[in-house]
Amino acid sequence: MQKHKPSTWKKTSEDLSATTWYPTKNYIENSRLKAFIDRHHLLSYENLLQKSTTNLEWFWTAIFEELDIQFYEPYKRIVDTSKGSAWPHWCVGGSLNIVHNCLDKWIDTTTKSKVAVQWEGEDGSTQALTYHQLYSETNRCANALLSLGVTKGDRVGLFMPMCPELVAAFFGTIKIGAIVSAPLAWQSERFLTVLWPFLT
Repeated sequence: MQKHKPSTWKKTSEDLSATTWYPTKNYIENSRLKAFIDRHHLLSYENLLQKSTTNLEWFWTAIFEELDIQFYEPYKRIVDTSKGSAWPHWCVGGSLNIVHNCLDKWIDTTTKSKVAVQWEGEDGSTQALTYHQLYSETNRCANALLSLGVTKGDRVGLFMPMCPELVAAFFGTIKIGAIVSAPLAWQSERFLTVLWPFLT
C-alpha cells in the first residue's frame, strides 16, 4: 500500500498575504458576528473570545439561541468535564438530530429556495442544491437505507467521491439515527484494505 508523505512545502508570508481575505470595516460592521457582540454588550471581539473560554455555560447557550439550535429534549447542563477536560460530555441530558437543524426546520420557510450546497468539480463543472432539493434527496436516501434494514445505531460507511450526493447520503444516514463514516479520498485505499477481508 502506498504511503502518503507529508508535504515539505511551506507557505511564506507572501503566499499567505496573497491568499488571505481581510474583511472591510463596512463588512465587519454589518456582520452577524458584530451584531452578536453588540447584542450581548461585549466590548470587542477579543472580549468575546475571552468570555467564550471562561464562561462556557453562557457562551454555548447564547450560540444555541443565536443559531436557533432546536433540541428534542432540552439539556440540563452545557458540559460535564468530571472525567477530565479530554473527555467532555456536552449538552447533558439533551437530544437533537442535526439534520433537523440543518434542513428540516427550514422547509416551511423562504430559506427552502436558497442554495444549501454549492459544488465545483475538478473539471470545473458546478452543481447547486437548494435546501428543499437537499431535503428531498436526504429523505430519499434515508428511506432507501430503512428499506435495506438499516436502523438506529447501525454503522454506515460512505465510500463516495466528494460530490453533492455525498451530503445527501451523509444527512440521510444521520437522519435515521445511524452512525456514519465518510473516509476522505486520500484514505480510500487504506479504507478498502482494512475492510476487504470482511467484504469477501
